[in-house]
Amino acid sequence: MILEIVILAMIAAFLGLRLYSVLGRRAEHEEESVPQRFDAGDKPQAQPPIAGQPAQPAPQRSIELEGVMPAVERGVREIASADRSFDIGQFMDGAKGAYEMVLEGFWEGDKDTLRELCDDDVYAGFSAAIDAREEAGHTLDNKLIRIEETRIHSASMDGRMARIAVLFVADIAAVTRDKDGVVVAGSLDDAIESRDVWTFSRNIGSRDPNWVLDETDEG
Repeated sequence: MILEIVILAMIAAFLGLRLYSVLGRRAEHEEESVPQRFDAGDKPQAQPPIAGQPAQPAPQRSIELEGVMPAVERGVREIASADRSFDIGQFMDGAKGAYEMVLEGFWEGDKDTLRELCDDDVYAGFSAAIDAREEAGHTLDNKLIRIEETRIHSASMDGRMARIAVLFVADIAAVTRDKDGVVVAGSLDDAIESRDVWTFSRNIGSRDPNWVLDETDEG
């Protein structure tokens, strides 16, 4: 699952790493700052995804899911019924912030941030791609121009595990440079639309309030 805007530079060198929706990106906060945890800015916190961040129960807000598929609505309501602290508006705010943080973490090779936000499998893929990129002497000079759309793609309960997939439609400008700073792929002058579906999960039976990224895919 390798993002098309970087595949020209990466596919020959990195053995087809399956990270389509996350390779070759770096967040630029043009419109709003990135939250430092999976929360809703000034809203009460319910479920930050970064381990070690304290969370207080948030007052329940009504669930408004206008325009979503019935299966998505059922899934969200199942999660809210099983976890009384769940707040869909707060979750979506946090998901958007986490999207930006993960992109920036990957682009900058910040494994500590990725470790906090991702499950073991996703983190392993990111880490391997960062190592391969560094070995090749490549750096990423990418910019997240804007996030055009953020909406729930699917939601479900599997036993005690809640999973919510979010579609992100974003404009991204990307450049890959070699060890001498020469551009080997991409352009910062032309942003390309990226459609990514990221799935966040949380065991609602756990005392840990953190949501983590456990799957990435093309939207």
